[in-house]
Order: sequence, then structure tokens, then C-alpha cells
Amino acid sequence: MIVGSSLTIEIGGRRLLDDASFVVGAGEKVGLVGRNGTGKSTFLSVVLGEPATAVRSSGDTRIRGTWGNLPQVPEPHGLGLDSSAFSHVLSGRGLDVLDDALGKARTQMAKDPSEENIALFSDLEEQFRENGGYEAEATMARLADGLGLRQDLLFEDIESLSGGQRRRVDLIRLLFQAPETMILDEPTNHLDRPAKAWLMDELGSFSGAILVVSHDLKLLDRSINKVLHLSDGHLTEFKGTYSSYIAQLEADTGRRERAAELEGKEIDRLSKLADSMRGSTNRRARIAKSLDKRVERLESGKTEVRKRERKSSFTLPAPARSGEVPLRATELKVSYDDKTVLTSVDFHCRRGDRVVVIGRNGAGKSSLLRCLSGVQEPTAGQVEPGINVTVGYFAQEHEQVDLSVSVLDNIDDRILSKESERRALLGSFGLVGDIAYQMPKTLSGGERAKLGLAMLAAGQANLLILDEPTNNLDPTSIEAVGQMLAEWPGTIVVVSHDRAFVEAMAPTHALVLPDETYTHWRDEYLDLVEMK
Repeated sequence: MIVGSSLTIEIGGRRLLDDASFVVGAGEKVGLVGRNGTGKSTFLSVVLGEPATAVRSSGDTRIRGTWGNLPQVPEPHGLGLDSSAFSHVLSGRGLDVLDDALGKARTQMAKDPSEENIALFSDLEEQFRENGGYEAEATMARLADGLGLRQDLLFEDIESLSGGQRRRVDLIRLLFQAPETMILDEPTNHLDRPAKAWLMDELGSFSGAILVVSHDLKLLDRSINKVLHLSDGHLTEFKGTYSSYIAQLEADTGRRERAAELEGKEIDRLSKLADSMRGSTNRRARIAKSLDKRVERLESGKTEVRKRERKSSFTLPAPARSGEVPLRATELKVSYDDKTVLTSVDFHCRRGDRVVVIGRNGAGKSSLLRCLSGVQEPTAGQVEPGINVTVGYFAQEHEQVDLSVSVLDNIDDRILSKESERRALLGSFGLVGDIAYQMPKTLSGGERAKLGLAMLAAGQANLLILDEPTNNLDPTSIEAVGQMLAEWPGTIVVVSHDRAFVEAMAPTHALVLPDETYTHWRDEYLDLVEMK
């Protein structure tokens, strides 16, 4: 259960929330919704008591009972005693520490079977059993199978896992923890369709409370029974599913607009009538004053109208013309220690091609894109950019963003030399006002994605290498990015699990992994996109 009262949140001079109170009751499944940049992730950080240093908040929030958190950005090295995914999951119940202590107690008891050492081992063994230690592997196996993660990957070093595999491990940890309250930030990022369906069922059967931020409309519709809508500093509660929230919001917004219009007409009528009576007889002057007071009362109690969310629209500048073959990969191989993820990738794309890289998590998609962009050297083979090619790279975890400088300073000033030009570019991607002076680590995942897109626009690349460019974006922004790329005349190589985005982009070719097959695009590949 989560209770918040008189909560105000500010960041970088922006007020994200103003004097809000809310409750996530026992057993309630609550979706926190709003456009990118409204402050959803910051709101969660305040609820968790872990706000960034730039965040200022007042009021009170409390989480009652046990709770677990799925962050949007994972802990780089995990939370276990060692760096394995297995230890990270065990740490959800403190079993990593207990298992280590139990092993040491067992060794000590073998050396000296004193009454004290036997008692210590017995106490630790009882705690281990009560916390489900002896069923841990079976529970993890069930969760891994449900989320489509190979069980052997649980014993790998957590830093060796792909973004999608790591997301699944974090979900396994949270579900294994089985707290009374779950707080989840974009839980379906990187998940394929079967894993999403399984997760929806798992969350639906969870008996505790859930507070979830997600742009996955299917998840919100199937798994929640209340919505908290964050917009323009206000937090509004709606009962029911996401679909019913949309209907209620539209109806309420319409009622408010009509009421405000009628109130405005009445204020205008009374004001004009009062003005016509001024400077006349004493009696008419008194009537004018009475009308003025009625106008004041109407003004003070005027219906507040919610701003309708504007449709997003993004634009990339027209690129310089590249050579006919802007990119060629020859016998590309990528290995990590004794593990080979790519064996011999061969393909070339022509100017204006839109290539979608398809494959399950761990198939080497991100490794391939890092090699194509020049960020990573392949183990063998060659990547050859064509004549007059400028590469723009969008990394899955936004590694291209420099966290040590401001949002504004991440925008290349070689072409946009004036600050006003760079700020205008940021504004065109929805990063307006004082956001330009914030540090990137204070941005939400969606805002970081928009910063990455703005950086591409400033660089004026004619070959884009894009790794999950729509992760964390709201639905209208996803649509806008797809439309932007569909209209852009340059060359694109992209990894995406978003079917609607890929379809809007109108692909020309597909590179299918792990088969390493390069072929013309067919609509049947859309099903494989979601099977990522």
C-alpha cells in the first residue's frame, strides 16, 4: 500500500506536481500515465525515497509493508553478493547473503561441531528454508520459462547479458521477491509478445498492490483497475481500466470545455452590461458595481480546462546525398571470450534503404549495430562506410548521451552554432524551457530518447543506426518517430520490437538473426519483430 499527501515535486525550475494526495490501496493495480516529460519516473523516485539530487519535494509518501521495485534503468552490476544473475535474483529475498552465511557456518561446524556452531547453522538453515531457499531454483526456472529466458543464462555474469535478457532477469528478481507492493517502470521494455502475455497474466493474478508506469496500452488495459493521470502539475484519479480512463478523460475534458465556454460568454455579457451603465445615474452605477461583483465571482470559480495533449511531430533535416552503397559488412564476426554471437554477417544496403534487424534477445542485434556504427570493433570481418557517409548512432541504453554535461551541451554546435538554434531543435523534440540546462541523468527514459533523436538531427547524418529508438516513448511520440523516419530520404538500419513503428517506417529489407539471412522485406516479418 502507498499513501501520499500534499506532495509537491520540482526539478530544474519546473514544478512537476503541485500539492497532490493519492492512495494505492491493498490489492489495487494502478497505472501512472502521462506524456513523456510530465514527471512519472521522477514521481516514482520520490515515492521510493530515491530522488535525484536536482529533485526537490515536499509533503509525505509512505509505502506500507514489503515492497519491490523494477527500475527503468538497471543496476549495472546487479544487487547480489557476486556478479551473477543468479545472485542478483536471490538478493530479492536476501537469500544470497543467507546462502553465503550458511556455507560458512557449515564449514565452521565441520571443523568444530560445538553446540554454539551447530546452533548457528541450525538458525541460518531455518531462515534459509523459511525464505524459500530450497525451492529457489525451481521458482526461478518457472519464472524464466514464462519470460522466455534460457535457464542457463541465470548463471552468467549479469554484465554479459543483452538489454532484453537483463530486463527479464530484473523481472524475475521482482517476481521472486513476491513483495506486498510492486512498483514497476516500463516493465514490458524489450519483451516479446509471448513474454508480455505471460507477464500480464502474472501481474493480473498478483494479490498485492501494483503501481506501474507503462506506455504498453495492452498491459495497462488488462492489468490495472485504477489510473493516476499526471499532467500540468496535477494528479487526477480515474477508476477502471485504461480504456475507461480514456473515455472518462475525454468526457470530462469535453464537459469542462463546454462549461468554461458558457462561463466565458456570461462573463463577457455581464462585463459589457456593467460598462454600459458606468458614468450614468447613481442607480445604474450601483447596478454596474453589482454586476462587477458577479463577474468577479464567476472569474474566481471558473471551470479549469485541461489542456488537450497535442499530437507529436518530429523532423530530421534533409541529409547530404551519400554514395550509392552507404554501408557494407563483410564476414562480420563478434565473439565474447568463448561465446560467439555473430559468425559471418554479409550484407550491403543502398541509398534510401530501410533495414530492420530481427532476432531474439541474445542473437547479437545490439553487437551488430555497435560494430556498424564504429562504437565496437568486430572480432573479424569488415565494416565499410560508403562515399560521403556520415553515421548517426542511437544506442539502446542511450550511451551516446554524455551524462557529464547538460542537455543543451549534448547538441553538436558545429552546425547549430547559436544557442537559440540548439534550443529550438530541442524544443522541436518536446524538450522545452529549462530542460535544456538539466543534466541528462535527471531526464526520464522518454526524454533521454528524445534527446538522442535531437542529437541525430543536429549531426545531420545520412546513415542512421538505431537500436530500439522508441523504448520509453509514449504512443503519440512512437507514431511521430515512425512518420519522421518514413519521410526521411536517408539510409536506416534499425532494431525495434515495436510492430506499429516498424510498419510505419516502410522497411525495404530484413536482416534475420541468428540465421544471418539478408533479404527483401516481407510483411510476415512483422510477426518476427514482436518475437524479439
